[in-house]
Amino acid sequence: MEYHDSEKATEVAGRVEAFMDDVVIPREREALATGEQITMDEIHDFWDQAKERDLFAPQVPEEYGGQGLDFSDMLPSFEQVGRSLIGALAIRANAPQEGNMHTLEMVGSEQQKEEILRPLVQGEITTGFAMTEPKQGGGSDPKMLQSTAVKDGDEWVINAHKWWTSDGLDADYYLAMVRTDLDAHPYSGTSIILVPSDADGVEVVRNIPHVGGHGITEREGGHAEVKFNNVRVPVENTVGEENEGFQIAQMRLGGGRLTHCMRYSGMAERSLEVAKAYLAEREAFGTTLEEKQALRHRIADAETRLHAARCMVRHAARELDRSDARIEVAMSKMFTANVTNETIDLALQCLGGNGIGKDLPIAHFYENVRAFRIVDGADEVHRRSIARWAFEDVDEAEVENALQFDEDLRIDALDE
Repeated sequence: MEYHDSEKATEVAGRVEAFMDDVVIPREREALATGEQITMDEIHDFWDQAKERDLFAPQVPEEYGGQGLDFSDMLPSFEQVGRSLIGALAIRANAPQEGNMHTLEMVGSEQQKEEILRPLVQGEITTGFAMTEPKQGGGSDPKMLQSTAVKDGDEWVINAHKWWTSDGLDADYYLAMVRTDLDAHPYSGTSIILVPSDADGVEVVRNIPHVGGHGITEREGGHAEVKFNNVRVPVENTVGEENEGFQIAQMRLGGGRLTHCMRYSGMAERSLEVAKAYLAEREAFGTTLEEKQALRHRIADAETRLHAARCMVRHAARELDRSDARIEVAMSKMFTANVTNETIDLALQCLGGNGIGKDLPIAHFYENVRAFRIVDGADEVHRRSIARWAFEDVDEAEVENALQFDEDLRIDALDE
């Protein structure tokens, strides 16, 4: 399908596709077949090969070791890496590292860029994004944020309880979102602060057991529960301007939601490829399954909806260059999350026992994709935003000729 991506975007995505097909996916298949986990040494070897092919960290400016692609130009590459369970990791474009790199590059100080961003890009350190809290803390309603940081001289004193901290299990630093002005509304009194994981008072409680939590690599990034008990860090660890954490998080999440959409679109596309290959070979009731009309129609519907999702994401990406594109991003994220869930579910159904088994990647995809309707904003949150926008400017003239109940016949008029 032609999406009229730029020449640069198409060229790089083609090279990423070749890297996935020639190097990454064959190793994924081997790991699934043997049960042998892919080691971090192998991941580092992928990184070296990605650098040789000029594919490493496409989202990061060249001065920090990436490819320096514009946002719209890198999206097709993110779709290609989504086709493999380890694709994004293989070129250092995996969440949350990709989003944390983007955040530091956007608003980090020069010192933070040199001491944190540069080694982060190269994989010498890792980071976690600590925003979500257990109830009754900040989650789908981020205004409920309970974690705090109070100034004591030139230090922040942080008390926080976070969970679903992506890559939090072995992070070297956390980007912790905390309230720093308790008298202000959370939207204007919250900051993001860099917290070293080895600081006194940081407690990694556990890795949250979760759907899709068993990968094929030895890497344990996890989604951690983390507590910060009177943790002291320098005020200079503030990322961006003090009390502007929500604005920074929105900038991070807007682009991050779209890169997630493309990664999961790639995952859904690969699922369809596996399913179609199986349907073409599997015979039942006198013909191959690909000849069954019901299945053909369902595959056609899935291809159509996936195409629509790709178009929405590209439109939102163009708008994001001009504005916050809040509604376009919300629509894209909510729609794509549901389309990819439905598509991968269909692929699993088409494969029968081979779908729920783990010799093929579909079962892993199925476990991973379900979280997409929750992470980066649950469906219901995005629908709420879209509905609020939809009712902002209602034109009452459109229904001025609608038939109204005769006022003289109302029960209260008859009683008079």
